[in-house]
Amino acid sequence: MKGYLGEFEELVLLTIANLAEDAYGTTILEMIEQQANRKMSLGALHSTLTRLEEKGFLVSYLGEPTAKRGGRRKRYFEITQSAKEALSNMKSLRDELWQNSKINLSAG
Repeated sequence: MKGYLGEFEELVLLTIANLAEDAYGTTILEMIEQQANRKMSLGALHSTLTRLEEKGFLVSYLGEPTAKRGGRRKRYFEITQSAKEALSNMKSLRDELWQNSKINLSAG
């Protein structure tokens, strides 16, 4: 289903939104590892990025080649309006579920 977001997909999209114009493979991976304390391979991330692009939640473009990267270019990612809508729907759903839950998180 095009509109469905898995937990990890949501995390990747939110990370890209946080990184803005600095969102490319390595920075996305590093931020997820730091913020979510979650180790992952670059290959697993690239699979998710490809899937999100196929769903219409991401667009990508190539930056300029740099000498530091041996003339190779970085692929940058941006979230689309569809991604923003899907993220908003997921946040609304989560907020509603938390608000209606009977869980007392402060109780030990």
